[in-house]
Amino acid sequence: MGQKIIDSITPIFREVFDDPSLIVTKELSANDVKNWDSLNHIILIVELETLTGLFFSTDELVNLKNVGDFVQLLAEKGYRG
Repeated sequence: MGQKIIDSITPIFREVFDDPSLIVTKELSANDVKNWDSLNHIILIVELETLTGLFFSTDELVNLKNVGDFVQLLAEKGYRG
């Protein structure tokens, strides 16, 4: 299930970070992406909320360390990709 979610969110990561070749993995984090700054982080979250129809609290987001943590959060909230 995790890969299906990653596949569904990859286009958003590529668009937000302006990198059509970005490979999104569970291990990917802000430290790995050149354009992942605070503004793009907010844009990413808003775009992901739009895609999934879900909303994320600051408490949920503050503990995320990488894409894998986010995928787990999505799955816990019922998103299947």
